[in-house]
Parts: sequence; C-alpha cells; structure tokens
Amino acid sequence: VQLQASGGGLVQAGGSLNLTCAASGRTFSNYNMGWFRQAPGKEREFVAAIIWIGGSTWYTDSVKGRFTISRDNAKNTLYLEMNSLKPEDTAVYYCAAARTIVPTKWRDADYWGQGTQVTVSS
Repeated sequence: VQLQASGGGLVQAGGSLNLTCAASGRTFSNYNMGWFRQAPGKEREFVAAIIWIGGSTWYTDSVKGRFTISRDNAKNTLYLEMNSLKPEDTAVYYCAAARTIVPTKWRDADYWGQGTQVTVSS
C-alpha cells in the first residue's frame, strides 16, 4: 500500500493541525494504521494507532486528550486531529500501515508514508 501524508505546517503553541494520510494500491480497510513522529536527533516514536475495523484506538500518554486518530475506509484515508499543540510536538509525522498487528512500535509497520513536518512555536 502506498501512503501519502499531508497537512503539516507551522502553528503557535495551543493551536491545532489536522494531518491526513491518503492510501492507495491495496485494500486500505484491511490494514491497521498508525501515526509516528521523529524529532531531530531522536528515534521515531509512536503517537497513535487505530485498528482496521471497529474503531479501537491507542495513544502515547503525551498526546492523550489532545490528539484524535480516525479513519474513513470508504475514502482510503487516515486522519490525525491535533489540538492544544506544544513545542515538544514538533517533529516529522509519518503514517504507517500494518497488516497483522496494530502498529505501536516502528518495527510493527509494513509500509510508511513520506512524512509531513509539524512545527509548533512557543
């Protein structure tokens, strides 16, 4: 499956951004999906994940209550709504797809999007 992330940008602390990941090539609805991020000099870390069907979601503690992951299988699209952004959320955000496991670690992913930069100014 090919993944194309978009929606990143520059925002002030406390602001919001909505990321989108468009999927193509294989049946999107068969894949568990996730968002990861990587800040300069740091390892890629898990942000949020959603199961292929049923709506169950997972979040890293630092984004709980601020970020919401969702998907529209009819549109082959994954979303990440980010509110109350903080400077420490600054990173390149990647979407990922995994066929047999919910991706909560970077090594779980079978496919990656190209990343979109999110910068939060203080």
